Amino acid sequence: MAAQPQDRPGLIDARPVPHPWRWVALAVIAVVVAMIVSSFATNARWNFPVALQVMIQSPVLEGLWKGTIIGTLGAMAIGIGLGIPIAVMRLSSNPVMRGVSFVFTWFFRAVPRYVLLVVIGSGLGYLYSTLDIGVPFAKQLASWLGWSNDLTFATVDVYAISSTIVGGIIGLGLSEAAYMAEIARAGIASVDRGQSEAAQALGMSSGKAMWRIVLPQAMRVIVPPTGNEVIAMVKDTSLLSAIPVISELFFQTRAIGTRTLQIMPALVGATAWYLIICSVLMVGQSYLERYYGRGFGTSGPPDKRAARPGGAGGA
Repeated sequence: MAAQPQDRPGLIDARPVPHPWRWVALAVIAVVVAMIVSSFATNARWNFPVALQVMIQSPVLEGLWKGTIIGTLGAMAIGIGLGIPIAVMRLSSNPVMRGVSFVFTWFFRAVPRYVLLVVIGSGLGYLYSTLDIGVPFAKQLASWLGWSNDLTFATVDVYAISSTIVGGIIGLGLSEAAYMAEIARAGIASVDRGQSEAAQALGMSSGKAMWRIVLPQAMRVIVPPTGNEVIAMVKDTSLLSAIPVISELFFQTRAIGTRTLQIMPALVGATAWYLIICSVLMVGQSYLERYYGRGFGTSGPPDKRAARPGGAGGA
C-alpha cells in the first residue's frame, strides 16, 4: 500500500539577507544626481534657451535631416546589404571567396573611418578624376588591336562624387559592411548546421535555405549588435566634415556657435539632438530584440505563484 503523502509545511517566514552597501550606493548616486541637477540649474553658462534656439535653426535642421538621418540610413543600407553577402562568402567552402571576404574585412576594419573619409574626400578625386568601368587595360588593348572602341562600358565622375555626401555615405557604408559581415557571420554560425541540412533535404536550394531558414534564426544574435552599429553610425556621421560635407548636424551647430560666440550652448544643442535620435533608436531596438527573441530565455520575471504552496507550481 502506497504511503500517504505528508502534509506540506506552512510558509517559511525567512528573513531577507541584508544588503547595506546597496543603500550606501543609492545614497552616493542620489548625491551625484543632485549635484548634476544643481549644476544645470545654477550655472548660467549652460544657457539652455540659446541651445534650444540653435536646435531649431534651419541650417541645423537641414544638417540633421541630410547629414545625420539620410547619412545613417544610406550608410547602414550599404553596410547591411554588402555585409551579409560578405559573411556568406566568409563561410563558403570556396577558398577564393573566403580570401576576398577576408581581405575586405581586414582592410576596412583596420582603417579608421575618419582617415577613410579624408582619403575619399581629398585623395580619391586626385587619384581618379574619372573611373572607367570595362575591360582591364582596355585602352592599351584596343590600341594594340587597332580597335576604335576602347572596351569601356561606363565612366564615373569620381571627383564630383567624392566631395559630396554621396562619397561620405559610400565611405561609411564600406567601413560598416566590414563590421556587419562579422556580425552576420557570428549570427549565421550560431544556427545549428542541421537546420540548413534539413532544409536542403526538403529540396530547398542553398540560397533559399539561407534566406528562409538560417537568417531568421540568426536574427536573434544579429539584431542586438546591429542596433548598436546603427546608433554608432548616427554619431559617426559627425565625421562627414572630413569630406567635407557642410549639411551635417554637428558641423552646422559648431558653425553657429563660432559665429555667435555661443560655443557651449551650440554644443548642448547638438548633444540634445543626438540624445533624441539615439533614444528613439534604442526603443526600436528593444522591440526588435523582443520580437526576434521569442521562445528563447525568459521574457519577464519568474512567476511568484510558483514559490507559494498551492500556487501554479505547487501541484
